[in-house]
Amino acid sequence: MKSLAELDAIRKSALENMKVRKDNQGFKIVIGMATCGIAAGARPIMNAFVEELNKRSINVPVTMTGCVGVCRLEPMADVIDENGNKTTYIMLTPEKVEKIVQNHIVNGQIVSEYTINSTQAVF
Repeated sequence: MKSLAELDAIRKSALENMKVRKDNQGFKIVIGMATCGIAAGARPIMNAFVEELNKRSINVPVTMTGCVGVCRLEPMADVIDENGNKTTYIMLTPEKVEKIVQNHIVNGQIVSEYTINSTQAVF
């Protein structure tokens, strides 16, 4: 970087990239990636979300968070819609991810049997 004009061009490019990431049908996905989540298989879940979204040409950000606090339900992911409503999916597998993307992200239908409110999550 040799001038303020060059710095301004870099800034404009970065802002444009951020705008593209926000153009995502209002959804975002947050994966629990603390030690317990990673040990339970959160990394393949994150990769499955990214691959499934890319396969369908859907631009939804997939991000990570730390400890979610319920280790026995890992791997977990939150799907947050355009209104800020959060659905927590638990005990995920790559096969479940495909169904979540198809039903929840594409069709707006929560896959309730994979959520924290399902019978498998009873404490």
